[in-house]
Amino acid sequence: MNEVLEYLKECGIIYLATNEDGQARVRPFGAVCVFEGKLYIVTNNRKKVYHQMKKNNKVEICGMNKGTWIRLEGEVEEDLRREARVAMMDANHAALSSMYTVDDNVMTVFAFKHGIATICSFTDEPKVIEL
Repeated sequence: MNEVLEYLKECGIIYLATNEDGQARVRPFGAVCVFEGKLYIVTNNRKKVYHQMKKNNKVEICGMNKGTWIRLEGEVEEDLRREARVAMMDANHAALSSMYTVDDNVMTVFAFKHGIATICSFTDEPKVIEL
């Protein structure tokens, strides 16, 4: 799990893909954390991406770093606990504090229920990490 977290952080910007009525939707994300052994992402509960993940919880993340890339596929679930939002804010305060507060009723987090991360390159065999 830590290897996946560190890789995603090193990417800086990662891209989250969702589905909306059969159409793929991709957008940049930047904040991730691990809380209680699960990988978390954060979003605004007023955005389309939030509603897309609530309707279809199958997502994929992709990011690139130093000639390698990661693909993380899995299913997410919203975690409404304040402790999960606090963990996200603590791990990403500089990036999130201008957009959210833990108790603003807008910031929400999603945890990967399960997933598979694959780190790839043009020269090495893919490395598969199960979440």
